[in-house]
Amino acid sequence: MGELSKLPNLGKELERQLNEVGITTADQLIALGAQQAWLKIRAVDPSACIHRLYALEGAIQGIKKSKLSPDKKAELKDFYSVYK
Repeated sequence: MGELSKLPNLGKELERQLNEVGITTADQLIALGAQQAWLKIRAVDPSACIHRLYALEGAIQGIKKSKLSPDKKAELKDFYSVYK
């Protein structure tokens, strides 16, 4: 496992998917943002769900996805609903 799996919410499978789409460092993930990273993953894995989006945002913020603010969750849910 690499650098990304050290972030909250990111296990080896999500790290593998991030690597597959060209995201190999935490800095790259942070610069791209959860939504754009999720879209890249969605392009290679159409089953990517909202929980993966939450996991990415939590990783960027350095918190468990369950600790995301209600406002952030609502924003991500609105984004997700456009692509599901």
